[in-house]
Amino acid sequence: MSSDKDEDFLIVQRVQAGDQKAFNLLVSKYHRRVGRLLSRMVKNQEDIEEVVQETFIKAYRAIGNFRGDSAFYTWIYRIAINTAKNLLVNQGKRPTTLKEGVDEDGETFEDNLALSNIDTPESLYQTKQIGEAVNAAMEDLPEDLRTAIVMREIDGLSYDEIAQVMGCPIGTVRSRIFRAREAIAERIKPLLDPKGGKRW
Repeated sequence: MSSDKDEDFLIVQRVQAGDQKAFNLLVSKYHRRVGRLLSRMVKNQEDIEEVVQETFIKAYRAIGNFRGDSAFYTWIYRIAINTAKNLLVNQGKRPTTLKEGVDEDGETFEDNLALSNIDTPESLYQTKQIGEAVNAAMEDLPEDLRTAIVMREIDGLSYDEIAQVMGCPIGTVRSRIFRAREAIAERIKPLLDPKGGKRW
């Protein structure tokens, strides 16, 4: 991770030295990851794309202030989250999750939860049910828990990096992730162990 951080910082320094085209390297590297993070907060795909663009515009304008104390993607994630919050406040909405792509998102979480995938009709049905339950549980989580668990389980950020993005102590991050995992586990428990002990 540190080599990635160093590589990004070298690109940032090129941008700071006047190489405007170098910023495109950072955009192409993080555009998709930022969009994926935002899809857990913003429902409308057009709004997601708008926030992604605004995030990178803000980052470009502020890049002179970037000193490399944190990783570039930690910095850009924080800008993205704040930009999304502003959009939602202006629209009078609270952050939500996308309901589209349930299976894809479910599979991602199932991979992280180390669930087996045996291609029988029963297991495929159970996988779909679990995916839907995970997404429903995610949607019901408070914004701070949802953001923390997405950055940890989907984006693979460390607790320290999540703390930097969210601007809170690492203990708070651990607590949020624990509570999020607990809520998700509670939601899928009946699917994993229906009728008290009988498994699929």
